[in-house]
Amino acid sequence: MPEKLQLPHTPAGQLTATMTNLANFQGQFNMDKSGYNPNMPGHGTNHDMVTRQQPRTVKKVGAGIGLPYEVRLEMALQLDDHQCALNVALHQYRKHHWLTEGAEAFHSLHHLLDEHIEKTSKHIDEIGERVARLGGVPTAHPVTQHELSYIKHEVEGRHSIRDFLRNDLEHELKIQEMLRKTIRRAHELGDFGTVEVLEDILVEREDLGYHLYSVLEDDTLVRGMTHLLDGQGDMAGDRPMPPDSKLQ
Repeated sequence: MPEKLQLPHTPAGQLTATMTNLANFQGQFNMDKSGYNPNMPGHGTNHDMVTRQQPRTVKKVGAGIGLPYEVRLEMALQLDDHQCALNVALHQYRKHHWLTEGAEAFHSLHHLLDEHIEKTSKHIDEIGERVARLGGVPTAHPVTQHELSYIKHEVEGRHSIRDFLRNDLEHELKIQEMLRKTIRRAHELGDFGTVEVLEDILVEREDLGYHLYSVLEDDTLVRGMTHLLDGQGDMAGDRPMPPDSKLQ
């Protein structure tokens, strides 16, 4: 896997790094992971419950949807990977929501991340419901979800707000790319129900990505005042921030 690009902590540098990491992203679906796997968290079979269906499988007889078994299985596996990735994104959004701070960030970003959490929760539910309608069993164990997800949670700890949001943006762009792959494949297979579900979700994910990108742009109220008061008369976007500045 290509190493993540690290650039200076300036708005332009961070966004360049994000787009370069996206270009290097080689997301794959876990098409070979179906049924019980003793190496997978949450797949233990040592229990006294009656198992009616193994994880990440679909019913042999269609669950009220007239698509072939092979189509339903392929779509259910891809959809399950999406809901696993969205659960990783949801956990990361919750962390960033809890840790917002600063004069510009605390109130506005608290509300922004509220919306991201709400939309992500809704999308997880919509995709999980679609997996079930296809006759599948969505993955619910949080450790298994992270294992199957094509995005991974950032390292633990409190980082800068800009780093938080840049990581969120990178996740959003990768989710969008993988959703488009499934939409194209669903079209090929004639699973137009999945197409409709994912197209609506994709439009909303693109909106969330746009919100994050806009927040990470290089114009801020604080920075704008600095350029007004220093008497240099140039455009704020023409001049890099001093490397020791606390404003970025």
